Amino acid sequence: MQIDRLNVVLRARSGWEAMELGMALVRRHAAAIWAPWILVSLPVFVLLNAVAWWTNSFGWAWLAMWWLKPLFERIALYVISRGVFGDASTPLQTLRAQRTWGWQGFWGYLGWRRLSPLRSVLLPVNLLEGADPAHRRQRRRAIAGGAMGYAVLLTMVCMVFETVLVVGGIAAVFLFIPVDLLSESWRAAWELAKQDMPAWMQLGVNLLFWGAATLIGPFYVGAGFGLYLDRRTQMEAWDVEIAFRRLHARLQRAAPLLVLALVLLWPGAALHAQQAPAQSNTKGALPAPADDAPSPAQDADAASDADADGGEDDDADDPPRTYDNDPDNTPPVIFGDDAVDTAGFRQAVQRAYEDPLQSPTREVTEWKRIESDATEAEKAKREAAAKATGKRGSKGPLLPARIAEWTLWAVVGVLVLLLLATAPRWLPWLRGSGQRRRAKAAAVVEEPIRIPDVVPPDPASRARALWQEGRPRQALALLYRASVESMSERAGITLPPGATEAQCLRASRRMPVEADRSLFARIVRVWQYAAYAGRLPSDDDFDALATILQAQFGWRA
Repeated sequence: MQIDRLNVVLRARSGWEAMELGMALVRRHAAAIWAPWILVSLPVFVLLNAVAWWTNSFGWAWLAMWWLKPLFERIALYVISRGVFGDASTPLQTLRAQRTWGWQGFWGYLGWRRLSPLRSVLLPVNLLEGADPAHRRQRRRAIAGGAMGYAVLLTMVCMVFETVLVVGGIAAVFLFIPVDLLSESWRAAWELAKQDMPAWMQLGVNLLFWGAATLIGPFYVGAGFGLYLDRRTQMEAWDVEIAFRRLHARLQRAAPLLVLALVLLWPGAALHAQQAPAQSNTKGALPAPADDAPSPAQDADAASDADADGGEDDDADDPPRTYDNDPDNTPPVIFGDDAVDTAGFRQAVQRAYEDPLQSPTREVTEWKRIESDATEAEKAKREAAAKATGKRGSKGPLLPARIAEWTLWAVVGVLVLLLLATAPRWLPWLRGSGQRRRAKAAAVVEEPIRIPDVVPPDPASRARALWQEGRPRQALALLYRASVESMSERAGITLPPGATEAQCLRASRRMPVEADRSLFARIVRVWQYAAYAGRLPSDDDFDALATILQAQFGWRA
């Protein structure tokens, strides 16, 4: 089964979500389901009720229509099982497919399995998987193991809905009777039903039952199919497989760029990490004393000269200026000739200066580790070495770092050149194939594989033409599809849509000729290698295989 073609989101769902998914599929393909359902069931209803009218016994006609419901449920299951893969079915295609599709393993649902409450979830096992009876029994047990409660409840709810629709249709007749005559009408209807119900009334009741079954039946099948999909997703981990396939596709496209980015950025990051500590140490070091800075002796001489010249820097020895000794803080300077209370004003100004908010102070206590004598000696040695390095000059220590930097860049350049030169060797390996390309292999056109629905009359000739056009996988798909059809004819079976290679191999065991079985196993193996492993046969092998298939299965040249 090609699960990557599913157009629904596969994830772990509860039973209620799974049933809602199936009903959504029914709503999506409503026209393709109800049109053939009515076209098939309406003639059967008319025929059965005509015979019942002639024999004057409508009870068995209703019972026969109810018993034949699985025959009509095949239609809904066929449409949604193809629609979940994106294949829309027309009513005419659906009606044509009912002649040959899914009859193997179906007759039990018209016999001893008709009364099973698990029919909705087990019917896809028989009709869609196409396994032999022993495998079908195991598959039904496995599928029903986790969905039994939901399937039984679904059957009961659908029966209740059909009953409500029938009772509602009968009660709707009395809506047209006046209220004054309603009691007499109920009494007359009850007496009529007890004594002898006329034929037209029985036909009307049967019509209501048929309409209710036609309306609810597709939703019953769709909800069961949703439970079946959910159980297979849980058991076979379809959602995980699809996620891994998408992850593999994304990594396959991005792997060369990621490897190249790592190769280019890793040496630069290492070099930057080596240079960062050196730069931080340089920024934190104290500047060395300049050669033209004045010495302490020169400062003393300059101070003595200044004193001898008249003491121009006497202000440096004066006490700090406060409110009391600052000439600019006198009242005449601030207020002019206005009379002020100088004593009160001075007191207010002094309090303003003493305010902690104007000159805030705080006491901070820090704990420092007492270094040992050995640590202090080592620190002194580092300071002496730093001073010696500073006196040596700034060009000396940078020269080894420059040499190492340019050496690393040269190594990076050589690595890049080697990668570009050897790209034809390692690039196919990153894309997923570790083999070298053959020198004379035909160009492979990457395109999605589409197995044809209708096989041409000369599949071998058409496959050779596709091979010459550079489309080998399409050619092998055509040979595989034609072989499956020939195998079905010789084995006398009908495969379900979407049958896997394993199911086809099991079905090929019914072919009476051993050579046919061996040849079919060979084409299946070649097709699997090409479709899933990307391993194509050579030109001679393909031509020999096409020739053998054409001769063995009697294809037209």
